[in-house]
Amino acid sequence: MKILIVGGSGFLGAELVRLCVAAGHDVGATYLTARPQERPGTRWLRLDVRSREDVAAALDAFGPEVTVNAAYGKTDWAATADGAAHVAVAVARLGGRLVHVSSDAVFSGVAARYDEACAPDPLSPYGAAKAAAETAVRAILPDAAVARTSLIVGDGGSGHEARVRSLATGRGAGVLFTDDVKCPVHVGDLAAALVETAARGLSGMLHVAGCDAVNRHELGVLIARGEGLDPARLPAGRRADAGLGGPFEVRLDCTATQRRLRTRLRGAREFLAP
Repeated sequence: MKILIVGGSGFLGAELVRLCVAAGHDVGATYLTARPQERPGTRWLRLDVRSREDVAAALDAFGPEVTVNAAYGKTDWAATADGAAHVAVAVARLGGRLVHVSSDAVFSGVAARYDEACAPDPLSPYGAAKAAAETAVRAILPDAAVARTSLIVGDGGSGHEARVRSLATGRGAGVLFTDDVKCPVHVGDLAAALVETAARGLSGMLHVAGCDAVNRHELGVLIARGEGLDPARLPAGRRADAGLGGPFEVRLDCTATQRRLRTRLRGAREFLAP
């Protein structure tokens, strides 16, 4: 399979590149600023997804059968929403399949759980950009796969794990919220599910997250224990007291998606067990 990973230099993107190379696929991957270290089996292309022309040129140059879009900008509407539309337009013109990575940020957290049929009701600008990206992708490519996921952790490389280490060792300041609930997913499980989706030509809305709903502090305790750190040193607080906007509790229901996937989506209590 000839596969292009848009956002291949990111945390998830790097794991996608690793898995695809290991599986023997012909892999292209994009970066924006720092070119990643060369590795056998990967062709790196510089790409700014905010530019429709750049996206078209990159896809023309590589000619993928499948494109996985894992690029986003947390505070950049153009990268998150416009960029997704640019990728979808380029895939539609060239032919091939698209797997678009979305987020649980598209939901407000008002509902007890969100399954694949739930309509977005975002509270944050990032959630709104992700929801707009979903709408654009599905309008341009009705057969695309859109994979909503949650907080991505695993193997020590995520921002949340780095924050836990910083707090547990006294190098950082702040708290871990007890009222901010997600369904964390291991980066390896998520990447494997996305590669499976690409290889099998799955389409439609997918929910790809872990089966455990935990708050940020609970997750921090699991990470600390797994790394041999003292979880008692992790300060707890409430998001509500911090006056932060956005959803507080978002539980993705992945039941229907898990029935479609061979990849098993583990919960945080399993994949972070010491």
